[in-house]
Amino acid sequence: QVQLVESGGGLVQAGGSLRLSCAASGRTFSSYSMGWFRQAPGKEREFVAAITRSGSSTYYADSVKGRFTISRDNAKNTVYLQMNSLNPEDTAVYYCAADEGIWARPFLSSKYEYWGQGTQVTVSS
Repeated sequence: QVQLVESGGGLVQAGGSLRLSCAASGRTFSSYSMGWFRQAPGKEREFVAAITRSGSSTYYADSVKGRFTISRDNAKNTVYLQMNSLNPEDTAVYYCAADEGIWARPFLSSKYEYWGQGTQVTVSS
């Protein structure tokens, strides 16, 4: 089992940047593929980005490709989401999640067994 705690959210102007962090504790962090999801008010939770256990492969939603970068530091038990060129449509609660299964269809929220509590990102126009 792993516990996840997100941080780094906040209020930023359109065009700005934020870096989210997700710190993991418990079972060996490198045992999990990691993902970031987000949920805007009145909308369903949607996939943002994912990264394999080693960090060698990543996968992004089309809406963030080229603007967001997911990375991880297994020595620090942390996964990051660097968000650049933010726009108001990126406003949401951002969640990190851990998947102990094989790397397949990482965009499916149902694959992830463990979730953090979320961190709010608000982008003003």
